[in-house]
Amino acid sequence: MGTEARTAQVNEVIRRLDAHYVFPDVAAKLAEVLRRRLDEGAYADLDDVEFATVVTVDLQSVNGDKHVRLRHHVDPVPDAEGDGEAFDMEAYRLEAQLSGYGLAAARRLAGNVGYLDTTMFYPAEIVRDAVAGAMTLLSGTDALLLDVRRNRGGDPRTVAMLISYLVDEPTHYLSIYEREGNKTSEMWTWPYVPGMLFGAGKPVWVLTGPDTFSGGEDVSFSLQRLGRAKTVGTATRGGAHPRNQFKVDTHLDVTVSIARGFHPVTGDNWEGTGVRPDIPVDADEAFDTAYALALKHVLDLGDTGPRRAVAEEARAALDRM
Repeated sequence: MGTEARTAQVNEVIRRLDAHYVFPDVAAKLAEVLRRRLDEGAYADLDDVEFATVVTVDLQSVNGDKHVRLRHHVDPVPDAEGDGEAFDMEAYRLEAQLSGYGLAAARRLAGNVGYLDTTMFYPAEIVRDAVAGAMTLLSGTDALLLDVRRNRGGDPRTVAMLISYLVDEPTHYLSIYEREGNKTSEMWTWPYVPGMLFGAGKPVWVLTGPDTFSGGEDVSFSLQRLGRAKTVGTATRGGAHPRNQFKVDTHLDVTVSIARGFHPVTGDNWEGTGVRPDIPVDADEAFDTAYALALKHVLDLGDTGPRRAVAEEARAALDRM
């Protein structure tokens, strides 16, 4: 890569940061870092993969924002309309379909405990039916384990949809400040979701780990702050800034934090710190820990009539742990 072309790429990253980064003062500091590193020759003699890695380290060196990255793609980055976000919705829709719509598992465990393993919160218009089907399947269980240990983020509207199955009335759980328009939006649960509700009266445990990020942290933080769930595991990665992606060159795009999520009462979020667990255990022990708590809850519900078989299942599951 020639010096002139590399300089143009760095300048395009700086332009996107200056135009869109949620904190303009931080964008200015990031520009200083990139220009200095360019002048020092830090990006010379690097291929595009190495260049993306090094620039990402430099971008995150100022304030640790893990949503700000330069990314290399094997396939060409799609062109954007005008000067907007580079995004191929049809490719994203296919990715969602091939990954089970971000739902790795939805099943009833022995003892009538529900388990939902999520890996990504794809846009609600893509996954609405899949989420509705999963939550309908789990609606009759006595407790829910919501696993976000591998969840790398996604659409805040899908987080809102999922939380809606766990409450009984519209709830304001988060606010989002957007630099564009200098506006703050309130995130509420949906007044209606398809399928059957799990409801507000049964316990929920959210399984977290060091790979839980962005939207996965949103659902963990929000349910924890609502008092609706206990988090079990380790602290999450710490990324509370919704982002967009912008084309830099044929195989490069830059992700830029365009907004900031925060609690509507306290004003804080999980940026940099992660969501701290209510029940701290190693991430690989989170399932067993939460499942045992759920089974004990099930046994507290009684063992007569139709509950007899469920209680027997729960006791047997506890004995095997």
